[in-house]
Amino acid sequence: MKLYFAPGACSLSPHIVLREAGQPVDLVQVDLRDKKIKENGDFFKINPKGQVPTLETDDGFVLTEGPVIVQYIADQVPNAKLAPPTGSKERYQVQEWLNFITSELHKNFGALFRPTTPDAYKEIARQTIEARLKWVDQKLAGKNYLMGDNFSVPDAYLFVIATWAQRMNISLDAYPNLKAFRDRMAARPKVQEAMKAEGLIQ
Repeated sequence: MKLYFAPGACSLSPHIVLREAGQPVDLVQVDLRDKKIKENGDFFKINPKGQVPTLETDDGFVLTEGPVIVQYIADQVPNAKLAPPTGSKERYQVQEWLNFITSELHKNFGALFRPTTPDAYKEIARQTIEARLKWVDQKLAGKNYLMGDNFSVPDAYLFVIATWAQRMNISLDAYPNLKAFRDRMAARPKVQEAMKAEGLIQ
């Protein structure tokens, strides 16, 4: 498999999940500004959306949306128990988390990352993010991870969001459960492997 990624982008989520699943993967770095593959290729030929993450299997099957990619990875290695079984109530809760993170958190961070976003809109996005983080913090009370005691695929995505908060100077001090979750995730060996591979930590 190949994972097309940009360091620290949302592609870090499936990168973590691949390592947690023990799945071998070739990492292909993408320059998101120029839409070029680091090895000198046109990324639009792989993913016409021009976005990471993009997962390409050995038989040429391509997936381009992070929440779908992590579920696909989990289903390839069911013994790793990275997602509950298809059809279970818990599986729908995982999907609920993935949809919440992508629509309510990820998309609002996009406004902060774009240099052309007006300052007034950035402030609205920041307020929305902080309100959503407060809700997530409440949901994490008494839990190690979003689904309870064990890591599952939405945890990788939420961890990426927590790292973005730090980059955008959104303090997690007001969200002690989320901050503890961030630190717990950062200590996981496979998370550290992924971040080192992307040059995010030494």
